[in-house]
Amino acid sequence: MDPVTQWIEAWKIPIGRWGRTFFDFLTTNFALFFDTLANGLAYLLNGMTAMLLYLPPSLVAALLAALAFILQRSWRLALAVLLGLAFIINQGLWRETVETLVLVVCAAAASMAIGVPIGIWAAHNARVYKVIRPILDLMQTLPTFVYLIPVLILFGLGAAPGLIVTVIFASPAPIRLTYLGITSVPQPLLEAGQAFGATKRQLLWKVELPAALPSIMAGLTQCIMLSLSMVVIAALIGANGLGKPVVRALNTVNIPLGLEAGLAIVILAIILDRMARIGREHER
Repeated sequence: MDPVTQWIEAWKIPIGRWGRTFFDFLTTNFALFFDTLANGLAYLLNGMTAMLLYLPPSLVAALLAALAFILQRSWRLALAVLLGLAFIINQGLWRETVETLVLVVCAAAASMAIGVPIGIWAAHNARVYKVIRPILDLMQTLPTFVYLIPVLILFGLGAAPGLIVTVIFASPAPIRLTYLGITSVPQPLLEAGQAFGATKRQLLWKVELPAALPSIMAGLTQCIMLSLSMVVIAALIGANGLGKPVVRALNTVNIPLGLEAGLAIVILAIILDRMARIGREHER
């Protein structure tokens, strides 16, 4: 090894030790806060899951098919949702599917609740965007397994850390797409609103958000897909759902179980994606 390399290695920056000290400080002084948050999120997720599992699977499938028809006015989509859920029931994966559905819906809702306001703020403030842009780049390029380490230290195993790590992973999409939608609003449209005496709040609610809605909804579909992509990884830290049979199939090389669970994830992803789409021509 050349002397320059030896000198550089000799002065190693103790990033790992600093990180351990920081997380030791958090777990020592804020353990009650993290435990309370984890227990509250677990109570919410478990309660929603128990409520859906209390109802007959056929009834829940019919209600979701009806919701798909109401959202998209497409009987073909409603029929596809019903058939897809019937297949999942047939494969004996209904409980896992409900657990995954609750996790994905909660994660997508939380990501949108965080991402849309931040995207609007960044679109109206160039300095804010300059600050959050490298943070978003880091969040989207950091390997997903790296998220698990601090989440496990702070929240332990269970459904709550699975939700938190999914929200962290999915939040950059709505932030970026909301920013893109707001900044892409045509200037003549804004000038017309200002000419009619609209305030900044009125411009936001009556001009910018309606014009940016397709981009914002694209952020929602991205949230759903990113959340589903974290299902298997979340299962590694104790989250229930379709990720568990996938992990079990991987550990035991159980090809039939892996195919069944994987296909159930694909069906659920297609259903949620089609139901969340807006602005397309409805099939009749």
